[in-house]
Amino acid sequence: MTSGLIHHIELYVSDLKRTTKFWGWFLEELGYEAFQEWEHGRSWKLEHSYIVFVQAEERFLDIPYHRCRVGLNHLAFHARSCEQVDEMTSILKQKGIPILYEKHHPFAGGETHYAVYFEDPDRMKVELVAPLPEDR
Repeated sequence: MTSGLIHHIELYVSDLKRTTKFWGWFLEELGYEAFQEWEHGRSWKLEHSYIVFVQAEERFLDIPYHRCRVGLNHLAFHARSCEQVDEMTSILKQKGIPILYEKHHPFAGGETHYAVYFEDPDRMKVELVAPLPEDR
């Protein structure tokens, strides 16, 4: 095992059912498999890393998440290709999930960055980024 690899990421969410529906298909498209499930949480695993979603307690739901506050800004995932980014973009649109920075898509991160950006149900930004072909 390589030292420094992320073991897991745990995110507290406002609505576990809605979050599970949103993240489940996306993570499984990327090769993650359902890993753990309990009354207030769910996780998906890819190789040695996993992502956990836990229902936040009612008493902590008064201030919604915002990526510009102190804390996590976004999660970025590797895509295997630009084609996978395009396929995922189509699926996101079919599901009615708005694409962020659509005017600049798929180069919203710059001309060397082929990606799709979108938000989860709590408005956490998610990025799927592909390596650009070397002959570009």
